Amino acid sequence: MKVTSLLEKQGYRMVGKHSAVKVCHWTRERLLRKRSCYKSKFYGIESHRCLQMTPSVSWCQHRCIFCWRPIEHTLGTKFDFPADEPSYIVEKSIENQRKLLSGYWGEKRVLREEVKEAYNPRHAAISLAGEPTTYPYIDELIDEFHRRNFTTYLVTNGQNPEALYKVAPTQLYLSLIAYDKELYKKINNPQLPDGWEKLNESIDIIGGRKIRKVVRITLVRGYNLEHPEKFADLISRADPDFIEPKGYVHVGYSRKRLKREDMPSFEEVEAFSKALSEATGYEIKNFSRASKVFLLTK
Repeated sequence: MKVTSLLEKQGYRMVGKHSAVKVCHWTRERLLRKRSCYKSKFYGIESHRCLQMTPSVSWCQHRCIFCWRPIEHTLGTKFDFPADEPSYIVEKSIENQRKLLSGYWGEKRVLREEVKEAYNPRHAAISLAGEPTTYPYIDELIDEFHRRNFTTYLVTNGQNPEALYKVAPTQLYLSLIAYDKELYKKINNPQLPDGWEKLNESIDIIGGRKIRKVVRITLVRGYNLEHPEKFADLISRADPDFIEPKGYVHVGYSRKRLKREDMPSFEEVEAFSKALSEATGYEIKNFSRASKVFLLTK
């Protein structure tokens, strides 16, 4: 498969027919330079013990213009083959993570005790590429991680609303990039004709779920940065515990679709967050300058 060789060149390791892992930039930063990601600052995640994976590496219902992944090689919007078992995916994901980290045993800048900890991850970021809820057993996958004492962080684009009735991760992220259908088509580039309707259905479903929820807004200058107040109604319906406005970063394959000047500054993300706070009643509780992201809470 052409996409498999492409992904492996980029540092991914395939797991079975449709899953993959990749060592996160912040895992490396934590091991080498003791720098942790904003999720550590916001939620207490240990960056060097985080397993970044996906059960649906090349299947997604969006081709977002800001995505750093090779969306041009997306294989479809749903599986048309038998899916791998959750226990197999979890076991092989941990195994491949260890292979990817094996070189750190000989790195003088890294404490051996921390490499040992990294070899036994405790946080599963189910978000690496593709849309994780496309995997038909996503709820069982999360349960399998929990049986192994992981915390789980599932990121969804809201295109499989039926899956959101049954998943129970430690924290559920909904990517909410557009505030109306016209902008949604422009920035999310949906592959389903009723994508906007599915997103709205997902918003209402998670609004009724009693689990920890985050609405994440990736901000692109000239697209969705200029009208924070227009997100307020959608956010109210989703009823998240947290909101994360985060600046787009001009990296990876997004450079083929956007310009460097489409990347907002930290100050612009801050201004957006303050205006969003006023429009929603959520308060700014934290931020990370390095990642250009703010945390708003009820």
